[in-house]
Amino acid sequence: MTRRVVITADDLGREPGTTEVIVELLAEGQVSATTLICVSPEAERAAGRVAETGVVPRLHVTLTSERGLPRWRPLDGPASLADPDGTLSDDPYVLGARGEAGDVIREADAQLRWMRERGLAPVAADSHAGTLYGLHGRSWLAEALAWCARHGLAFRLPRDPEPYFGGPLPPALAAAHELAVAHADALGVAIPQTIATNRRTARELGTYERLRDDYLRRLAALPEGTSELFLHPSREDAVRGPDGVVRVWEARLLRDPVWHKALDSEDVEVAGGWWA
Repeated sequence: MTRRVVITADDLGREPGTTEVIVELLAEGQVSATTLICVSPEAERAAGRVAETGVVPRLHVTLTSERGLPRWRPLDGPASLADPDGTLSDDPYVLGARGEAGDVIREADAQLRWMRERGLAPVAADSHAGTLYGLHGRSWLAEALAWCARHGLAFRLPRDPEPYFGGPLPPALAAAHELAVAHADALGVAIPQTIATNRRTARELGTYERLRDDYLRRLAALPEGTSELFLHPSREDAVRGPDGVVRVWEARLLRDPVWHKALDSEDVEVAGGWWA
């Protein structure tokens, strides 16, 4: 079996700076996939820009706003997802406490429909800020998998979660994960072998080289099958606070000759999706 990896730039459409960086990386062939945030005011322009690259983004099901940006609004307006002013909370735990499964699926339907109406036909979906997975309260993973099966979509649920979490899951979470993987298989929803990303802040990392070394380690540790590395590249001026530094570092990594040399030396094939 061959080791394959999907290199994804998440958050297309988050704001103009992120859109520009991701489109450039796609055009250069530095990433093999991207995900689109449909609820952002930037989404319309981002959809047009990504169409120029020939890459169809995955649907980044988005149920929360982003701190540091004007709050987004759901496309369908389900009551349990929104604050009194009609905007999505920027706190995933608020959503996890009040969101109702029916409203979650209605909004996912609206976001998928938005993409299809613009000529973008995604073949997979994933969850912005991990809100569908139950990491911040209620889990809508079973409903999300059934929704994916209904629409013929693959889903970003790792078969092996340890590389993402950095070690074994707590027993209760491990049991829930095992059930979710079995459910995905029973429904015929394609999932990646594993997923990995950076979860540390610029302060925790300290330097770009530490970020690069971490991704090189993750690359070397990829198992057989098709996995996914997902990053959040952008410009520093596009993202307030220390997160902007990490996003700049990730954009730099994707163009770094050391990174590309490692892809060759590790004999990892870059793929467009884990469902192929």
